[in-house]
Amino acid sequence: MPAADLPLLIDAARAAGRIATSFTGPDAQRWDKPGGAGPVTEADLAVNDMLTDMLRTARPGYGWLSEESEDTATRLGRDTVFIIDPIDGTRSFVEGSKTWAHSIAVAEGGQITAAAVYLPMLDKLYTAGLGQGAALNGAPLTVSDTERMQDCSVLVTKPALQPHHWRGGTPPALKRGHRPSLAYRLALVGEGRFDGMLTLRDSWEWDIAAGALIVSEAGGTITDRAGLPLRFNNPHPTLDGVIAATPAVHAGLFAGLKPPSP
Repeated sequence: MPAADLPLLIDAARAAGRIATSFTGPDAQRWDKPGGAGPVTEADLAVNDMLTDMLRTARPGYGWLSEESEDTATRLGRDTVFIIDPIDGTRSFVEGSKTWAHSIAVAEGGQITAAAVYLPMLDKLYTAGLGQGAALNGAPLTVSDTERMQDCSVLVTKPALQPHHWRGGTPPALKRGHRPSLAYRLALVGEGRFDGMLTLRDSWEWDIAAGALIVSEAGGTITDRAGLPLRFNNPHPTLDGVIAATPAVHAGLFAGLKPPSP
C-alpha cells in the first residue's frame, strides 16, 4: 500500500537525517566489519536503532531487512518487508562529505512499492510510490530524454570500465563518478542528471531497493545485468548487478554487454 506507507517513510527519512547529522562524520566512532564488508560508525547504528523502533512499531506485520541488523529467515515468510540502509555511503559520511544518504523502501511480493532516499546534507528528499510517480522535494521527476548512446552520460565505477565486459570495447558514454551511495546514483538517473547508472557487481538489496523505484517511477528502465526484472526479499539478499537508465540507453547498454560468465 504505497499510499499508506510513503508518508511513514518520509517521516522516517527525515528523522534519520536529524540523528545522523548530530554526529560529526570524521569524529564519529568507526570500525571495520568482519570479512572486508566495509566500515560502520556509531551513527549507522543509532539511525538503525531509531528506524527499527519507528517503522516496526508502525507496521508490526512487516518483515525487516537492514544492512545494520542481523538477518534472519523470518522475513521470508512475510509478504511485505522493509528494506533499509541506515547510511548508504558510510565512507562519504566518515570523510565529512555530503553525498551519503538514508535509503528506505517497502517491498511487497518482491516488488518495491514505496521508497525514500534522503541526503540531509544536501536537503534532497527523493520519493516514489508504485504507480504514483517519483519526486524530488515534492517536484515530479522524469528521466532524461536522451535517445542516442553517443549522446548519453552513464555513471559507473572502475570495474565496469574494463573492456572484457563489453562486446565492442568500453562505450565512451561511461563516466566514472565518485558518489559512494548507490541509492544516490540511482536517484540521479531518476532526476535526469545522468542518463544511466551501471554496476556489474553483485549488489545488496538495501543499496538498490529505494532507488530502483525512483528510477522506474520517473520513466526509466531498471534490471539486473542479465536484463531480468529486479526481485527483492531474496533468501540471499543480493542482486546480479544493476542496469538503470532511460529506456533507449538501457537497451544500448544491455546490447553492448557480454553475457555474464557461467
